[in-house]
Amino acid sequence: MNKKTWLGHKKKKCLGVLLRYLLLIVLALFVVVPILWMLSTAFKSEAQTYSPTPIWIPNPISFDSFKKFWKLYNFGKMTLNSLITCLGAVVLCVTFSCLAGYGVTRFKFKGNKQFMGFLLITQMFPSVMLVVPFYSVLTTYHLTNSLIGLIIVYAATNIAFSTWMMVSYFKTIPVELDEAARVDGASNFRIFWNIVLPLTVPGIAAVAIFVLINGWNEYMFSSVLISNDSLKTLTVGIVALNTQNQVHWNDMMAASSVSCLPLVILFLCFQKYFIAGMTGGAVKN
Repeated sequence: MNKKTWLGHKKKKCLGVLLRYLLLIVLALFVVVPILWMLSTAFKSEAQTYSPTPIWIPNPISFDSFKKFWKLYNFGKMTLNSLITCLGAVVLCVTFSCLAGYGVTRFKFKGNKQFMGFLLITQMFPSVMLVVPFYSVLTTYHLTNSLIGLIIVYAATNIAFSTWMMVSYFKTIPVELDEAARVDGASNFRIFWNIVLPLTVPGIAAVAIFVLINGWNEYMFSSVLISNDSLKTLTVGIVALNTQNQVHWNDMMAASSVSCLPLVILFLCFQKYFIAGMTGGAVKN
């Protein structure tokens, strides 16, 4: 390869790298700019929010919207309701998905593949189709307007994908561990609880974060199944700021910023387990 050809090849390679970086920067801006605008609006006063010219840096910085979050709009109670429903759904999904994942990967029974196929099919239906059936069932058992009913709904809508995640992770754990423990006289439950389950912590963390994020951001079920103001969740309260006569943008952005903070902290603390759990079973030895 002569010098001229080598230089041409290098220019093409540098151009390709530059175009890739430009594309990544543009895509990143689509994500970052709305977040920055949300944070900027949260610290604006009412007058700055409706300014005809965009104001990126509030002057002066106002904390009134954050004060309203706790005092005027009672978002503290709504945050607690969201936390209770999400943690309840996490406990149910982790418990049943771990038991199902262990059973599917460790025991051979008729209908094994059909069971997993059924779980996959349930994810193909849009959530809006489930509102009326859920409402009918909860009404029968007097669980409408109840956080327990909302916990059951959140768990039911996430259990299928959670089971798929745990099944893929249980498959990465060698069956020889079970056989060795069984030779030593351990029961199936003892093998599951003391040997296999501790090895699936990344998968459990991934399922917990997945269910928590879905429940924290859910709006449709909580708005339909809960009508009592004292039981409403955070997403319902944020949407309520969009009234018929006026949209309180600064209050809405402040509430959105506060509601995003727990999820951001949670993901930053457990991102290693989340990524490991999501990629579990993707590579076969």
